[in-house]
Amino acid sequence: MAEKEIRPFGMRDKIGYAFGDMGCNFSFQLVSSYMYLFYTQCIGLSAANWAWIIVVSKVWDAVNDVLIGSMVDRKRIGSKSKFMPWISIGSVGFVAFSIMIFTPVGSFSDIGKILWCLISYCLWSVAYTMINVPYGSLHSVITDDPKQRTTLSTFRSIGAALPAILIMLLPRLVYEDNVLSANRLFVVSVVFSVAAFFAFFALRKMVTERVVREDKVEKVSYLSTIKSFFTNRAMVGITIATVAVVIFYNSSMSVNNLVFQFYFNDAGKATLAMIASYIPLVAFMPFASNIAAKIGKKKLLSLSGLVSVIAGVLMLVVPITPDTKGIIIYVIGLMFVNTGCCVFQIIVWAIVADCIEDSYRKKGVREEGSLYALYSFFRKLSQGIGSAVVALALSAVGYVETASVQTAQASENIKNLYIVLLIIGLAIMTLSMKFIYNIGLKEEREFNKTAEN
Repeated sequence: MAEKEIRPFGMRDKIGYAFGDMGCNFSFQLVSSYMYLFYTQCIGLSAANWAWIIVVSKVWDAVNDVLIGSMVDRKRIGSKSKFMPWISIGSVGFVAFSIMIFTPVGSFSDIGKILWCLISYCLWSVAYTMINVPYGSLHSVITDDPKQRTTLSTFRSIGAALPAILIMLLPRLVYEDNVLSANRLFVVSVVFSVAAFFAFFALRKMVTERVVREDKVEKVSYLSTIKSFFTNRAMVGITIATVAVVIFYNSSMSVNNLVFQFYFNDAGKATLAMIASYIPLVAFMPFASNIAAKIGKKKLLSLSGLVSVIAGVLMLVVPITPDTKGIIIYVIGLMFVNTGCCVFQIIVWAIVADCIEDSYRKKGVREEGSLYALYSFFRKLSQGIGSAVVALALSAVGYVETASVQTAQASENIKNLYIVLLIIGLAIMTLSMKFIYNIGLKEEREFNKTAEN
């Protein structure tokens, strides 16, 4: 009896793969942008309590990344797919715990608020990891072709962009008279969580796993996998770049809302800055694969990062007044600053796939889940560190989380702090990709030749 013919790689896989990050980001973007503001402005947690809660929960999150990554590699719970069953299980908890995070618990005692925040976020992290680790590893079994992988990374970014675009519209919905509404945020979390569940369903139905891997990973120890990770210079380079972007760039997203709420005195106009931040992303997406194929991912990310750093420094020099003219200058400046991070978001997953492929070539063993989980470990740990750094930095520049109005000096400090955080993150990313990451155009073309053979 003839074997069932496997459908060739095509648009169905690209769109299906995009649904995966769309599902993740319906909740992740909401948590990144509003969880800090929700628990400090609506629930009443202090910045100090938030800082230690988020660090503890992110340490837990990072540890469960490694544990779940190893389980994905070593424990097959489905006969047809190595990765999809984990995504199915995780998606159920993801919906429930996303809603739990934004449940208004302002009437709880201080201890009750702390426990609710800590427990709900830790549970959400486990569910997110059960989806995100196998989803990231899925990238390598959909296709072996490096150019097709770059396309998948591009479509992953497209999928992530839709929830981000919706997040841009939220300031108009979740603020009442320039004050954040807990009840409105709760309703948004319910809607986003349900949308995430259906996105994961679409992922499972549309994507085909067509690359068969030999199950050699069971014979590899945890220490061997860790050694593979840290002796892979490219993996170390992209991890350092990612850590910098997450700590100083992604974690400071909520600060932008504060800039508009207190410096420009109009939280609703934060939508303008968010839209501007995604213009480079939308503009670059159609050309990402071709440009990366011509000059290499390393050079592409290094050059775009340099442009962003220069734009950030100019934003600190050029006067930005708290009026309409200042808003225009601020929004245009952010558009150029965000260029490097937008390029990073589009091609980072293709870069991680190249690093995993490089490890396989050196070691001859497939460890997709474990290596991706270690990368995710540092990414998640950075989210906790970044949230704590941002909260403490805001306190240091005079921000009072319980005050509905900030002093003029504190408001200006918040604006400058946001720009400085962006510059630091993008500068470290650029330096790491330029001087540490070592998979250039030549190596990428060798990967391509092997895939073609």
